[in-house]
Amino acid sequence: MRIAPALTALALLAAPANAQSKLPWKDAAPTPPAVAASPEFEKAVMPPVMVTLPGMDRVRLWREIDYAKSPDPFVRMDVYAPPGKLERRGAVLFIHGGVSTKGQAKDWGIYQSWGRLAAASGLVGVTFTQRLGFPETQINEAASDVAAAIAYVRANAATYGIDPNRICLAAFSAGGPMLSPYMSAAPDHVRCLVSVYTFLDIRQTKEHQAAETPETLNAYSPILKLAGAGRKTPLLILRAGADSIPTLLDSADRFAAEALKADYPMTLINLPGAPHGFDNKAWNARGEEAIIETLAFLKRHLGQE
Repeated sequence: MRIAPALTALALLAAPANAQSKLPWKDAAPTPPAVAASPEFEKAVMPPVMVTLPGMDRVRLWREIDYAKSPDPFVRMDVYAPPGKLERRGAVLFIHGGVSTKGQAKDWGIYQSWGRLAAASGLVGVTFTQRLGFPETQINEAASDVAAAIAYVRANAATYGIDPNRICLAAFSAGGPMLSPYMSAAPDHVRCLVSVYTFLDIRQTKEHQAAETPETLNAYSPILKLAGAGRKTPLLILRAGADSIPTLLDSADRFAAEALKADYPMTLINLPGAPHGFDNKAWNARGEEAIIETLAFLKRHLGQE
């Protein structure tokens, strides 16, 4: 999730311990020994997704996996699998938005609960912290971490009950550029993509312009990948109609229009009046419906064969 500059400027490190205690499962991630985030930031990222499913509290959980062999102690992964016997199940890799690795995004309530929702739906949920950063972004480093996460999950699929040939990438907020390499001519094991209130064109944002080269801006703007050669990866977009992050909604709207022109396999779920980060807010029934539809999309593309 990408947070406004006023919050990221606080050098976010960790959520306070009392935020973890509010999560509805007993094995919630412990708070790292770091400076606490602001109450405003905690309120934005620590509440779980507003939809719950039976079994979310009984998932099998592996934590703090050094998936990228990184010297950064915060570049780590958690894996959520259904309880019981390990089986070959499709896996969803959840890609967070722009924040320092010290923010430990995978430990936020929103991503813990998405991982559990995937597992309670019969899939394997994978959350991981990567080096995207904000406000000084590190697009290439983050893309390297995403690729490392995919490679690790596939190489260790048997350990976690994953089918290495059924992978989906679900990106949030400033994580949208990470979908670019997988939109066309992607490996066959990448079965689908999900965009949850993400940037789909980073050429016009001042943060990306300041930190990245023109070549990187072009390479990681999904809107420029719609006409690529080869198989087009099915994509689900969740559009928050009242998103206030500068240029984000404009990028999503232009992307949708261009995707239709390119006849790209896109499914668009519009949420009128929804704010950025709607999925863990007490918003309205349309938000809950969109989350259930997202889980159905994942199961449809990653289901048993």
